[in-house]
Amino acid sequence: MTDTTTLKPPRWDLTNVYSGLDSPSLAEDMQALAKKIAALQALIAALPEGVSSTPAQELAGQTGTAIDRMNEVMELATTLQAYIYSFVSTDSYNQAAMRLLSRFEQVAVGLQQCQTRLTAWLGKLSPRLEEVLASSPTARAHEYYLRHAAEQSRFLMSGDLEDLAAELNLSGGNAWGKLQGTVTSQLSVEFELDGEMKTLPMPALINLHSHPDESVRRRAYEAEMNAWKSVEEPLAACMNGVKGWAVTLNKRRGREDALHSAIDSAHIDRATLEAMLEAMQASLPVFWRYFRAKAARIGKEKLAWWDIFAPTGKADRVYSFDEARALILENFARFSPGLEAFARRAFDNRWIDAEQRKGKRGGAFCMPVPRVKESRVLCNFDGSFDQVSTVAHELGHGFHNACLYAAGKTELQADTPMTLAETASIMCETIVMNAVLKEAQDDQERLAILETGLIGDAQVIVDIYSRYLFEKEVFERREKSELSAAELCEIMERAQKAAYGDGLDERYLHKHMWTWKPHYYEPSLSFYNFPYAFGLLFGTGLYAIYQQRGSAFVPDYVNLLASTGEAPAADLAARFGIDIRQRRFWEDSLAIIAQRIDHYTQI
Repeated sequence: MTDTTTLKPPRWDLTNVYSGLDSPSLAEDMQALAKKIAALQALIAALPEGVSSTPAQELAGQTGTAIDRMNEVMELATTLQAYIYSFVSTDSYNQAAMRLLSRFEQVAVGLQQCQTRLTAWLGKLSPRLEEVLASSPTARAHEYYLRHAAEQSRFLMSGDLEDLAAELNLSGGNAWGKLQGTVTSQLSVEFELDGEMKTLPMPALINLHSHPDESVRRRAYEAEMNAWKSVEEPLAACMNGVKGWAVTLNKRRGREDALHSAIDSAHIDRATLEAMLEAMQASLPVFWRYFRAKAARIGKEKLAWWDIFAPTGKADRVYSFDEARALILENFARFSPGLEAFARRAFDNRWIDAEQRKGKRGGAFCMPVPRVKESRVLCNFDGSFDQVSTVAHELGHGFHNACLYAAGKTELQADTPMTLAETASIMCETIVMNAVLKEAQDDQERLAILETGLIGDAQVIVDIYSRYLFEKEVFERREKSELSAAELCEIMERAQKAAYGDGLDERYLHKHMWTWKPHYYEPSLSFYNFPYAFGLLFGTGLYAIYQQRGSAFVPDYVNLLASTGEAPAADLAARFGIDIRQRRFWEDSLAIIAQRIDHYTQI
């Protein structure tokens, strides 16, 4: 236990995992991982090719053993990766951590190859899967994984080619992604703030988008655009490398297009995605109305990009990290004692790294640490209510992990698609937002809180829609040739104009947005954008059900969180009477956001 009364945002503590990068137990586990992966490779290689002639009992035993060993190796690998990445993500200058991450990735290639080989074998096993399920409790407990893997086996190259792709990824797509992270995390800008010249890392500069003084916001925007301009060429090379890598593999694997694998990874179908995107596109004019109303509040005809995050209303409240902690705990307790107890544990045991500093990556995330059944949260806390909401959001991810741990789910059972991974985070963010809004003392305070919420809603609907359009065009054009930095900027501006419409001043968009969003640079994770919109709208729909049912909703909700890796999204949604393949559900959730916009325009 540590003192949590300090006003300084904390750094996270993982000493209960390993004592340091030079820990003997860390070195031992790195060696153990290599041995376990080698043993798993041998086990999978020994699985029978002729499944049709192998007795069902024997197949069941082999399948169960393979699943058990895979879960064991994945738990160790995920823990090691989280621990090492806790250093890399908070200090990109840490060469010891970088070297260890590289060593880990070299070893982990073998695990990726095991997963691919097992998937291929499960495809062969598919005709006899019912027999295996009837004969193996382990197989029955992992039925969804087995069925999904067998289906995905259709999109694999030969075993040798998949092995080669995994090995080359380290110096291919993955290397380009790491370069983007290093370049963006080490970039800093000299900036005058409060009469003092400061050296600001890019996350701190970007956070100035929400500064109450427009002159500061505009100067920060101009400084940011100049900074990204200075590194746009290497980052364009990164984008081309990652997307070119994905294009080549998608073709080799027989995918219809770049979106195909993203849809399958999200555990949805095209009908669901199209229904959601159509509803989002139809809702854009509602958000444009919000942008125009905001522009009028700050004395403008249209918003410039640097005004999107501008506060309105009574915006002079700055939260210490302790105050953020108290606010979150109080409102989590109203939803569920279990949620409050989880968050208190996270705060008390320093699971959160909130301090802004040079070399730390921007944004926020939550990562599981399965060996100790915990999570760790990264954010860049600046005292704004937006950052309070971010902490609540990321703790929601941690609570989701906690529900999976409490239910005793294995790594394969807990493998949650991105669409459903946002369920708890959106819920927790909404809990805090609605509670604070309800307790607002006057219209100016209510306006400031609404503004924070609508900024987030607009980002997840409008900006995410622009990111989807951007990535779709990038993939289509990357199939034919590499794209220059100027072309990437052109595509981004076009996507933003389509999404933001007449809500923004077209002279001041953010054509360099592609440079710093890490989601574009994940070689095996294309279209890491629409899942956020899915999460917001699905979470909003669930919150509406919670408002109707009250505390009786919570046990069903916790069970849902504990099951997100064990059924398609449509099946899980059906538990609450939700049909995600119909536009109506998405339109109903968007209508709730539209009501907030109505409230905003009427104050």
